[in-house]
Amino acid sequence: MEKLWTRLRGSKPLLWGIVGALIVGILIPVVLLVPRRHQAGAPDSPEAHQAIVTKVITSMDRASLIGASPTKGNPNAAIVLFKFSDFQCPYCALAAANMKGFVANHDSDILYVYKNFPLTQIHPEALPAAKAAWAAGQQGQFWLYHDGLFANQNRLGEDLYVELAEAMGLDMEQFNRDRASAAAAAAVQQDLALAQRLQLQGTPSFIMNDLLIPGGAPPQLFEEIFTQINDLIKNQSKP
Repeated sequence: MEKLWTRLRGSKPLLWGIVGALIVGILIPVVLLVPRRHQAGAPDSPEAHQAIVTKVITSMDRASLIGASPTKGNPNAAIVLFKFSDFQCPYCALAAANMKGFVANHDSDILYVYKNFPLTQIHPEALPAAKAAWAAGQQGQFWLYHDGLFANQNRLGEDLYVELAEAMGLDMEQFNRDRASAAAAAAVQQDLALAQRLQLQGTPSFIMNDLLIPGGAPPQLFEEIFTQINDLIKNQSKP
């Protein structure tokens, strides 16, 4: 992973856009804040938080960062966009809708990676929903199930989890076994552990390579950041 924050600091419009989005993320209503048991405390400033994110991301290899998480796009893309999300978070539902077009437009240029970040102290259905989506993923239907959960967010619960799985034609015995398994719990916990290392403060949170983009960022900022990163990568590859 490239240390993009250091390289992009020379772009003042982009820098202010990112910092502004970080501040918006900090000011998002308290319902989005990560429970304190998940965190050692918020970083002192947006730049301090970015430094933490860069340190963590660049200390891990690509395979370890992605792990077995659900992905969309080009698995060999130079740009990786991580989304840390909670199925019961209303802002995550909005972000999921907003990101569809962006990810589709850059299908060959980006690898989009979903990471679970259930805020269990304030969202009682976040963890069961994450496990159900993981179980759907074991049968190759994570993204369809992901869309179904967000589209029916006001109905999160056992009836919906079963209804979606049956509508998708999943093997129900396997689905129920998988979502209740230790492997499902471990997969979610692995994502949570990464979110804790990154000191993420709310959902949704995005990281493009090593650049932190909070959920409060407008869609056009994703395009601008993508363009800047892609240009850097192209310039580095020139002889």
